[in-house]
Amino acid sequence: KYSCFLTHAPPCNTLGFLQKNNSLGEEGRLAGSLSERQKNLFSSVNSDRDARFRRTETDFSNMFARDLLPAKNGEEATMQFLLELVDILTNYVRKTFDRSTKVLDFHHPHQLLEGMEGFNLELSDQPESLEQILVDCRDTLKYGVRTGHPRFFNQLSTGLDIIGLAGEWLTSTANTNMFTYEIAPVFVLMEQLTLKKMREIIGWPSGEGDGIFSPGGAISNMYSVMIARYKYFPEVKTKGMSAAPRLVLFTSELSHYSIKKAGAALGFGSENVVLLSTDERGRVIPADLEAKILDVKQKGYHPLFVNATAGSTVYGAFDPINEIADICEKYNMWLHVDGAWGGGLLMSRKHRHKFSGVERANSVTWNPHKMMGVPLQCSAILVREKGILAGCNSMCAGYLFQPDKQYDVSYDTGDKAIQCGRHVDIFKFWLMWKAKGTIGFEQHIDKCLDLSQYLYDKIRNREGYEMVFEGVPQHTNVCFWYIPPSLRGMEHNSKEYREKLHKVAPNIKAMMMESGTTMVGYQPQGQKVNFFRMVISNPAALQSDIDFLIDEIERLGHDL
Repeated sequence: KYSCFLTHAPPCNTLGFLQKNNSLGEEGRLAGSLSERQKNLFSSVNSDRDARFRRTETDFSNMFARDLLPAKNGEEATMQFLLELVDILTNYVRKTFDRSTKVLDFHHPHQLLEGMEGFNLELSDQPESLEQILVDCRDTLKYGVRTGHPRFFNQLSTGLDIIGLAGEWLTSTANTNMFTYEIAPVFVLMEQLTLKKMREIIGWPSGEGDGIFSPGGAISNMYSVMIARYKYFPEVKTKGMSAAPRLVLFTSELSHYSIKKAGAALGFGSENVVLLSTDERGRVIPADLEAKILDVKQKGYHPLFVNATAGSTVYGAFDPINEIADICEKYNMWLHVDGAWGGGLLMSRKHRHKFSGVERANSVTWNPHKMMGVPLQCSAILVREKGILAGCNSMCAGYLFQPDKQYDVSYDTGDKAIQCGRHVDIFKFWLMWKAKGTIGFEQHIDKCLDLSQYLYDKIRNREGYEMVFEGVPQHTNVCFWYIPPSLRGMEHNSKEYREKLHKVAPNIKAMMMESGTTMVGYQPQGQKVNFFRMVISNPAALQSDIDFLIDEIERLGHDL
């Protein structure tokens, strides 16, 4: 199993890499066909498993963590404990895809804090038995939410990909850090190759540029603001914001709040984040951007950065990137595209036109853990200009980034990150890409968009439903009000109607969670009262699950 990386690489390169970097010594040690080596490997693994990895009845009540490896004679206890844990995990996986199981077993915070049937969140001074630890593992899953359930539609990140899960297990077992090639050689190379492939898909020539995986889209967006400031005012790195004029950022009024948060955190000030007006579909109006840039310049401030959203959180809207790029070029501003939610559509020949002009961006955020179904977390910041990440963030820590190492130190990525320690987010994504191919991601994206079209067609003229905006959604976001029979005869513009309608979605959502049947998000937006925001990114979801959701909304909301 652990030879899969070798089997996909050219044999001569693989041998050279291993002999050069691992000093295997004996000439011809790795000679012979990979298929023969693979057969021998599986044979030895299976034989080993038969002898040593058979699950047996084990009393964990008098066993403790100290009895596991690296304890002397701890191997058998360790194997039995892990086999028991694997049983818990595989049962959970199986039930996740079983539509007869609940999405969640809801309990209020005070109930979980008080303890549930032997499940206690309080920490203890004395070690607890492995039996209790296994109970805690089961109950943690039991009282959580099955985000991979086919009827979980609550967040942008849904689904449970088995290959991605395997990648996450392996990543945790390796337990290494991404800051140097020295301690994460294969993971560092995987990251560089994958980021290059993503830049090629964006449309940057030969995939040139830079990038890094970060702890989520908010941090990726923050990187873009930091890099833009460094590009135009590099002295801020050493002298602080006093070395620059008053800098202003621009973003949609419906963009993710992380742009405003970046402005606050990086010293721009939230008042220097200008919100742009949008049309009825939630897309930035380019004329409003240019008018606000001119207003800022007239005040003597410096317009620095524009964020164009590709797939907004609520409406799923795509800002007109080409028109925004024209304005950014005219006023010499940095253009960032926040494709955290929409990035997956770049994999689809049918839908990537919604990103028209993305190749003109200076930086792009893309979260594979959203639309592409990679397990959390997996977010990339991609930059068109090579070297600027390191220029912005490098601090040359001598104890990590020695220039006289025996390998090419350009592969040490840590100094271009704002973190020191950095989790390995690449392997699960790389492994999924190998398993599915680009075509597999494309099929997944297209299927999710088709399901959202199915939902839209199902409810747009259905009694008791009103769409938040007219027209086919650009993404899988379908926004609507459910109007119970008791409200259907009321004047829709009246204060009483709006107040009552505002309570419908929260009430239905609460009943959904209490019954555990399904989950879908809701929110207000500007002057609009609470409405449902349906999003589809789960590869397990089918048309029958969409039908179930609508039936459940009507069942729970009929008597409100």
